Amino acid sequence: MTVESTAARKPRRSAGSKAGNAGTTGTKAAGTTGTKRTTRSTRAAGKGADPQLVQLLTPEGKRVKNAEFDPYVAGVTPDELRGLYRDMVLTRRFDAEATALQRQGELGLWASLLGQEAAQIGSGRATREDDYVFPTYREHGVAWCRGVDPTNLLGMFRGVNNGGWDPNSNNFHLYTIVIGSQALHATGYAMGVAMDGADSAVLAYFGDGASSQGDVMEAFNFAAVYNAPVVFFCQNNQWAISESNEKQTRVPLYQRAEGFGFPGVRVDGNDVLASLAVTRWALERARRGEGPALIEAYTYRMGAHTTSDDPSRYRHDDERIAWEAKDPILRLRRHLEASNHTDEGFFTELETESEALGKRVREVVRAMPDPDRLALFEHAYADGHALVDEERAQFVAYQASFADTEAEGV
Repeated sequence: MTVESTAARKPRRSAGSKAGNAGTTGTKAAGTTGTKRTTRSTRAAGKGADPQLVQLLTPEGKRVKNAEFDPYVAGVTPDELRGLYRDMVLTRRFDAEATALQRQGELGLWASLLGQEAAQIGSGRATREDDYVFPTYREHGVAWCRGVDPTNLLGMFRGVNNGGWDPNSNNFHLYTIVIGSQALHATGYAMGVAMDGADSAVLAYFGDGASSQGDVMEAFNFAAVYNAPVVFFCQNNQWAISESNEKQTRVPLYQRAEGFGFPGVRVDGNDVLASLAVTRWALERARRGEGPALIEAYTYRMGAHTTSDDPSRYRHDDERIAWEAKDPILRLRRHLEASNHTDEGFFTELETESEALGKRVREVVRAMPDPDRLALFEHAYADGHALVDEERAQFVAYQASFADTEAEGV
């Protein structure tokens, strides 16, 4: 399924931004800088009191009018809504299978997107084929939207490759493990797009934790100064591993854009329709030569940071339960059912497709070779190094000691 934008585009670049197009999206909410740090209960209650939050579907699936962003989803058909639902369901199933495979020892690590499906699918479906996407290591839903086979994502997490896809085939860059560095890569690429006179745009993903990295701030500044056609998409899932959002920032993250001279928007990241609309808006203004924008998708990481993490050690379960009521998939299902846009046959067929995807993922991963245990010593230096050679020999001896133990039957 593709969800194409309906607004006209012109292949030109302007030196400055059009103030009239920023609307209220870059406006700072009055009095926010003096607000006390939120408590656990208010964070769990979440975004309902935020007048700046863009929401088109309530958690109950009711359509909310928004004069500024409704035009960007006015042409979305029932078939496209079902397609968005399908994307989220299949992405979640893929993610669940990958998590289970890691627990079974088939993957070395996995970074789950559970709870963030709407932010990723909505923003991913807003892109055009000629746009370029720079992900982190959690954008499995965006990869799905860009046409990357989900099984190609898994080799890196098994340790058999550094990314199993050609970035130029789908205009989807390799996963970036270094936190925040892809924001600079995206900005540089976007500057090149502008120099070429192309009317495409760049979409850069990062999380609330990465917003504290200097690379992201540098990317904001370069993008603003050079009017680069890049959209910064921050998935604020409330936790940077164990660091809560209110311990990272005094003001909402989207307001940081104002200090760099471009607009920022906070969108309900559990609302796939709002995520689609806001990202279309930002990408279209970038294509028109109006420069960068920052989107803060306000969402929640329902699972662990990665499979090496235990979130029960630093957050309360009532917070997670409160966010479960805002589940992005359930929200769209309620809307589809209330609008009579689907029937039980659709959900039954989707369940069958989901089972088939899960089976394929399991088979592909279990057929992958084991990782080369000595590969980590290769390419650290162009011409080798005595210290690396010494460490390699120590590691080989360490591995051999297990073989001796097994041979002795211990």
